Amino acid sequence: MRKLFWIILSLGLCGWLITARADTFGLTDGTAISGDIVMFNDAGVTLRTITDSYTNVAWPKFSQDTLKQLGKNPKARTFVEPFIETPPKPRAAEIQVHDVSRLELPPRQPLFAALLSSSVGFVILLVIYAANVYAGYEIAIVRARPIGLVMGVSAVLPIVGPIIFLSLPMQREAPPAEVQPQAEAHAFTVPGAAAPVAERVTAAGVHAAPAGAKAGLPEAQIFQRGQYMFNRRFFETKFSGFFSVVRRPAEKDLVLVVKAGRTQLVAQRITRIAANEAHFEVVQGGRTQEVMVPFADIQEIQLKHKDG
Repeated sequence: MRKLFWIILSLGLCGWLITARADTFGLTDGTAISGDIVMFNDAGVTLRTITDSYTNVAWPKFSQDTLKQLGKNPKARTFVEPFIETPPKPRAAEIQVHDVSRLELPPRQPLFAALLSSSVGFVILLVIYAANVYAGYEIAIVRARPIGLVMGVSAVLPIVGPIIFLSLPMQREAPPAEVQPQAEAHAFTVPGAAAPVAERVTAAGVHAAPAGAKAGLPEAQIFQRGQYMFNRRFFETKFSGFFSVVRRPAEKDLVLVVKAGRTQLVAQRITRIAANEAHFEVVQGGRTQEVMVPFADIQEIQLKHKDG
């Protein structure tokens, strides 16, 4: 009897040791299963139970805690991770949009009234008005119109007045009036001219006309300061034929009579021209010379025939 007792006691201790060494795995239905892990695969886990039998447990049957515990095993991690539920992410804080104060738009009104309603707009209108009057002054000079008339119309009719005068053709000087019998003649000699020239004062102004002018010659064209602005562009536009060494047949007999202060020159050609002065080719004392005349000194220019 004593030997039988020790045999039973030994078998019980061995069973208890086997049970203590086996792992316990929780299942989704609330039960648990104990056993040793034999292998892992895609389907689940193969276990050897305490009764020395083998069973296969699919991955979905394990509880989440058991799956997380099995996931710590490097061999089972790749099979377990797809079945472990990810905890839900915390909800983002709700963004509340508050109303903001906005500037009130001014009431809609015409452009001119809107400019007058602000100080900046009023200053802009004054600048435009002043530029309009100054434009009238420049247009009067370019178009050879009375400066006072053009500026007055520009002041009364802004924008429109300057456009009207700018559209008009340039006012040409009227042909010189016939010499009146009572006109007083003063004779003077033009350098390089064969015959004396008489300066006659008439109601139309001061014009130079040669004494004993021949019939059939073209009338002289007279350009006076005040009616024309003497500058480089004026000479290049009016007397372009005088810049070439060989003159055209229609202009080869024409000369320029340049009156600068008390000096009067008879120019055959314009040799060169600068920004503020012109150089003329004149004949003095039987020799051809180049004379420089500043634009500011020129009072009058005549385009005439050399025998006129």
